[in-house]
Amino acid sequence: MNFNDLLCKANVTPSDVLVFRHRPKEPQLRRVLPWLAGAKPELYNAFQRSQGPAAEAAMLKAKYIASFVGTDTGKAVFVGLYKKESWRSITREEFLAIPENQALIELGMEGFDDDWESTIWFELVPMDFYHEWAGRLQIDWPGGERSWWRWAERNTFKINCISSDSLFEPGMPAWDELCLSIAELRNLPQRWRDTLTQWRGIYMIFDASEKKGYVGSAYGAENLLGRWLSYAATGHGGNKELKDLSPANFLFTILQRVSPDMDANDVIRLEGTWKQRLHTREFGLNRN
Repeated sequence: MNFNDLLCKANVTPSDVLVFRHRPKEPQLRRVLPWLAGAKPELYNAFQRSQGPAAEAAMLKAKYIASFVGTDTGKAVFVGLYKKESWRSITREEFLAIPENQALIELGMEGFDDDWESTIWFELVPMDFYHEWAGRLQIDWPGGERSWWRWAERNTFKINCISSDSLFEPGMPAWDELCLSIAELRNLPQRWRDTLTQWRGIYMIFDASEKKGYVGSAYGAENLLGRWLSYAATGHGGNKELKDLSPANFLFTILQRVSPDMDANDVIRLEGTWKQRLHTREFGLNRN
């Protein structure tokens, strides 16, 4: 069975369908786009509502967009089928004023091309089309991956598998391999959020602009997720040392995990030893 068979069974003509395999060139956005497809559908849809000239011309001819994310080489994971309702031309200023585009730019999207005076903004409405397979249906992507959009009727997209679990939620990295920007914190997969809710310990915020670090600790009811989401919400988490800095430059890592029942005084003592070892009082962003 192939994807066109599914279209025909739903009375959708393949010649009306443009198939997208999204795999952004920007590394950070490429990492988080599957997260958005699974948990932030409005943000994901905003990503595909404006495209470069070639894809834009094809979108004007299409009635539907079948949207996939490229997660593995030669593969694509189904997000949804969208009906093109309407479109309008918008300026660079209008593009940048759209809140979803601002959020995507924080996640690494390069945004409006400097050579464009305007772009077309498409109204793409998600359809009730095998929605239960979103994030689970994987197809083979024929030919070269550089051809990231195709007309359905001209291609055969073989169904590779239907996974029991969502392919948009990757496994949680080991705690000592985790490194997150503040924009990524705001869009974490639920599985990662659940894990960070259970973890506590000593963390570091590195300011990539100032080239300085801040050491803190998370324990008690907050744990790491609660503490880090405080930074995501305010930009500084109530720390005076961070209030004059741009949170867009912050990178969050874990220095040491501790036992869930470790006494708060012992966690604070460990925090102090990390400040001493990393010299974040003398040369970093800690003031105590």
